[in-house]
Amino acid sequence: MNRRDFQFRLAAIGAAAASLPVAECARAAGGNAPRFLQTAVDDAVRPVLQKNAVPGMAVAVIVGGRQFFFNYGVTAPEGAQPVTADTIFEIGSLSKTFTATLASYAREIGALSFSDPASAHWSALAGSTFDRITLLELGTYSAGGLPLQFPDSVTDEAGMLAYFRDWRPAFEPGTQRVYSNPSMGLFAHLAAASLGAPFPELMEKKLFPMLGLAGSYIQVPQARMRDYAWGCSKDNRPIRVTPGVFDAPAYGVKTSARDMIRFVQLNMDGGQLPEALRRAVRGTHTGYFQVGDMTQGLGWEMYAYPTPLDRLLAGNSDQMALRAHKETRLDPPRAPRADVLIDKTGSTNGFGAYAAFVPARQTGVVLLANRNYPNRDRVTAAYRILQALESRPRGLAIAE
Repeated sequence: MNRRDFQFRLAAIGAAAASLPVAECARAAGGNAPRFLQTAVDDAVRPVLQKNAVPGMAVAVIVGGRQFFFNYGVTAPEGAQPVTADTIFEIGSLSKTFTATLASYAREIGALSFSDPASAHWSALAGSTFDRITLLELGTYSAGGLPLQFPDSVTDEAGMLAYFRDWRPAFEPGTQRVYSNPSMGLFAHLAAASLGAPFPELMEKKLFPMLGLAGSYIQVPQARMRDYAWGCSKDNRPIRVTPGVFDAPAYGVKTSARDMIRFVQLNMDGGQLPEALRRAVRGTHTGYFQVGDMTQGLGWEMYAYPTPLDRLLAGNSDQMALRAHKETRLDPPRAPRADVLIDKTGSTNGFGAYAAFVPARQTGVVLLANRNYPNRDRVTAAYRILQALESRPRGLAIAE
């Protein structure tokens, strides 16, 4: 297949996915969605698929304690396997919410304190700038200007350690938010060290099972590779994530809509979890820094609810990810609240993900796609679905 034919096929896939009736999608996922929800999801998602030539998307919605799944398109640009609620997608930086949960759990069981200096958990950092940068500052992108990505020259742990030892902050720690994969990666590395095992092992053998997530991985096993979607790159080639230093904690989780909406539900109501894990999940919603209209938690980001769409778009903009932003430390930290909208985006070169939920309304949305399409389109689609849930007629039953 030549490139022109491939691009034409992608456009056709996007159009076909957009035209697939949402009721059919819901039935294919075993759902029984009420009519208003079917219409809301279809109206929000269909234009996004067509505009961005997205090969496939899994949408999950939770409302009133019930989960609904809507699946569009196919799992690979050149394949015919339909997306299901169990299709495995790369979720990019949405992985950071799981990373933060593991670190929060380490704190709950006494393995670390967020006020610890980073060097307290890795002796090789002793005598460096990280003697005065705390775990909390790493976990909230507040260390003083660590970059979005490592330099290309950093390809292994030895290079990473040398980079950190030589690095000097551009800002006083705790004064500027600079979104950073190395910052979150080091946070995870130190949390895993406090728990005495490698990060991927802790995720796959401890955290995911404790959360009841049977289809979530750092490394997708051979037995599940058929369910692992292929992403679509900017130049319209099939692609999956490339390994890199600290890839697992920063952008390395692969999961399904079924697991991701369960994780969202547990973030709103974790009563079924073991006590330490329940506190850990809730603890990720603590507000540590205020950055404009956004409150920075651990992994998750929060906005007062109700929230205008333009505030969510600003908080999830390229500008927010690529530039330094003045922040105000919340002292004491802001306790978790129900009257907020909590969200996080995530991308790899071939995938785009978004999750948002409102604890006070017990509503949430997950969008997983095998193309990295603009955050603006993800946030807008999810917002429209949440607004439809909010404005549904009083007393309307969730099940029909």
